[in-house]
Amino acid sequence: MLSEELLKKIQGFHFRTRYLANDLFAGQYESAFKGQGIEFAEVREYQPGDDIRTIDWNVSARFGYPFVKVFHEERELTVMLVLDLSGSHLFGTRSKFKRELLAEVAGMLAFLAIRTNDKVGAILFSSRVEKYIPPKKGAAHVWRLIKEIFTYEPQQLTTNIDGVLSYLNRVVKRQAIVFLISDCLDTGFDRSIRLTAKKHDLTVIRICDPAEMELPNIGLVTMQDPETGQVSLINTRRKSLREKWRHHYRQHKAQIDELFQKAGIDVEDVYTDRSAVEPLTRLFERRRRRIK
Repeated sequence: MLSEELLKKIQGFHFRTRYLANDLFAGQYESAFKGQGIEFAEVREYQPGDDIRTIDWNVSARFGYPFVKVFHEERELTVMLVLDLSGSHLFGTRSKFKRELLAEVAGMLAFLAIRTNDKVGAILFSSRVEKYIPPKKGAAHVWRLIKEIFTYEPQQLTTNIDGVLSYLNRVVKRQAIVFLISDCLDTGFDRSIRLTAKKHDLTVIRICDPAEMELPNIGLVTMQDPETGQVSLINTRRKSLREKWRHHYRQHKAQIDELFQKAGIDVEDVYTDRSAVEPLTRLFERRRRRIK
């Protein structure tokens, strides 16, 4: 049973993400992620300006005047949210923790999916697949998904992106719209992410905090790795240490960015010190221009 305080927090988050999805992204998601094809709907009489290639010659011959075939986009899509709940997402030095930002992004995407009558599901993972929520439609399903994101306590704290992508490719047989939402602080998933990008329409939304990029000069600090539990005393006054920290982060990010680029994967960074609305808008607009 959820506590009253937690329930109110989830309800407030539920209403906020639904507002953002309905009011700020109206039409953007639908135009950015098209259906899998077109399907025949009906025939109707030819009207000036209709494409003559759509004329149904059999029906036209039967009635003695032209009829055209009408097609509709096969809109219904399956959206899968692959959500990283590893220990590194319990970190945050600005207005929110990375896990809270992850939940906000996932909630908005889930509402956008059901708004266009798409099915949405989720895979929660750490170093293993923690929970699989099969794709369904409807607001009640999104409410359940949001509650799971907020309340689920992972059994492991380390990360295995390779494992969850292999699992996704096994359980989701047909092509899906896949959002991998993670800080991507992992390695060894080169092959699985390339295979996933070939099978599904894959987008990576990377969760970032400014302190991960630049170690602040604040003297002696006790730090604990949230994934391994290792505790270290670090002297942040040392310029060489701060430069090494910066170099390591930039090197890892450059390697991951190169992997995504070669695999043809869209990637967008969202930050704990700012709204996720602008980067998501940028992502949808970039996709919309590309498929026009």
